Amino acid sequence: MQSPELLLICVTAFIAVTALLSVLAGIMRLILYVFPAKEHAADAAMIAAVASAAQNMYPGMQITKVEEIR
Repeated sequence: MQSPELLLICVTAFIAVTALLSVLAGIMRLILYVFPAKEHAADAAMIAAVASAAQNMYPGMQITKVEEIR
């Protein structure tokens, strides 16, 4: 019941999908090389939000340093 045409179609489809995904991965790598990710610095709004949340939880507390842990 197994026909050689079906096997050939499956192999061809697998190769086509692999080639397409490889091309898309290459394009993504090129885009990331041309437009590198920018480092995000802590902006004033984020620091104010963290300080406000900490003040609400622990009244009278002073915030001396805010840093992001990655």
